[in-house]
Amino acid sequence: MTTTMDVPNKTWKTRLFDRPKRDYIHPYLGGLLLGLVLFAAFFLTGNGLGASGGLNRIVVFVEDLIAPAHVDRIPYLIKLAGGDKNPLDDWVVPLVFGTILGGFVSGWRNGRLQVETNKGPNISVRTRWLMAFIGGAIMGYGARMARGCTSGQALSGGAVLSVGSWAFMFAVFGGAYALAYFVRRLWN
Repeated sequence: MTTTMDVPNKTWKTRLFDRPKRDYIHPYLGGLLLGLVLFAAFFLTGNGLGASGGLNRIVVFVEDLIAPAHVDRIPYLIKLAGGDKNPLDDWVVPLVFGTILGGFVSGWRNGRLQVETNKGPNISVRTRWLMAFIGGAIMGYGARMARGCTSGQALSGGAVLSVGSWAFMFAVFGGAYALAYFVRRLWN
């Protein structure tokens, strides 16, 4: 029996990153597991899941390093980092880093860790990245306006039957459906 350790041509990088691709998990099982994680988050921390709040706190931390006078003038930023407050001292910041690490480990374990740009055949890679940046900026702005991103509003707020979160979910799906016609050429 030979293993990849016995093959002299394979470097440690090849052995580490050249893993066989596994099938995706069944969507119903994935939903069940996500529900259990959400329940555990509520049970253990008293909070749901969300990413935009953690990313916002990281941005405010950097902003406070660069322009502390600006942070001390804006009421919204004062709540996060004013005075002696550390914006990174919140439960959502480790959640962001754990999400990134968990996604990396999952991709590695299942043989799906790679650098690629998914796009349609009729657009360039540069256009795809530009559209992704614009979409991310709009989503980030919308998440701040809605007081939470799709994971915070839809998952956590929807799980506790918040009317505002359900309205947000319908608005997200309706807006995406309406916009799909205009960005279809990016994928077809």
